[in-house]
Amino acid sequence: MPELRKDPLMGRWVIISTERAKRPDEFLPLAPVLPETEPDCPFCEGNESKTPPEIMAVRPAGLAPNSRGWKVRVVPSIAPVLRIEGKMERRPQGIYDVASGIGAHEVIVETPQHLPSLSHLTQEQIQQVLEVTLHRMTDLEKDQRFKSVLLFKNVGENAGSGKTQHARAQLIALPVIPVRLKDELHGANQYFQLKERCIFCDILRQELDAQQRLAVETSHFVALAPFASRFPFELWILPKGHAADFTKMTPHEKGDLARILQWTFLKLSRVLKDPPYNTILHTAPYRRAKAGAWRTIDQDFHWHLEIMPRLTRVAGFEWGSGFYINPTPPEEAAKFMKEAGVPVMSRG
Repeated sequence: MPELRKDPLMGRWVIISTERAKRPDEFLPLAPVLPETEPDCPFCEGNESKTPPEIMAVRPAGLAPNSRGWKVRVVPSIAPVLRIEGKMERRPQGIYDVASGIGAHEVIVETPQHLPSLSHLTQEQIQQVLEVTLHRMTDLEKDQRFKSVLLFKNVGENAGSGKTQHARAQLIALPVIPVRLKDELHGANQYFQLKERCIFCDILRQELDAQQRLAVETSHFVALAPFASRFPFELWILPKGHAADFTKMTPHEKGDLARILQWTFLKLSRVLKDPPYNTILHTAPYRRAKAGAWRTIDQDFHWHLEIMPRLTRVAGFEWGSGFYINPTPPEEAAKFMKEAGVPVMSRG
């Protein structure tokens, strides 16, 4: 029988449609067929001239910028959503609000090789990517025009990556706080005002005790299938220790995050045969002093990565009702992930 589950953070309802229950192999027709090579890929080593001049890169000393030999490379988006030039202005148009399209849109190219996703990278490569990402997020914070930053990955054409299947992430600095993040901030704050505890920490305690929806666990992080998962095989990666800011990790935590990212994506790759997916980072916005900004954000919010395989399509009922229909219970998704065969470190 179908089951309605309520998300304790956002307050939204999800339908776990057990009558439509699907095993991993039933989703496989949606997985894209990836080319082994792509000569015109602008992100491959040797094609540096096909992108705008790089913002930064990891390469041996002595090599010129925008040349071969790099390990990780950051370039401006060739089709930016927002542009960094200009002054932030906001003005009315009758009852409507209009603001300047100010921001920054960067592409973090994660490998010089033509590989499609993190599941193909080593832990050392993933940690290099993390170091570069943290550097860029910290640098963008210095620009007082920006209030928040969104890090995301689109992997596979069905997930919005376009025709080019090269491992990369996108970083967009925004002059506002996105509505989705703002809703999470408000939900976390309301819970904190009621119970004086972080809702994410409470979720972690319960999931670590129950072990029903844990998919991967390392010393400092867990990957779990949320109780009210919107999508089949949706996963959240959270630090076990309370932390509002992604950029405040210790060196040990960075290495451990690289480890759980590699293991999680290897397991997803094995279970779902390299599915298309989106990954989104939700971290606390930049702290800008202003009237009305609450002071408990460091205590009530907890950064997390959301991984959403694109295995089903949102249709009329979902758009019209605000419900999500998930044909794979999160407990089943976690079970398949645990059994995927990639070694997992015991609790440290």
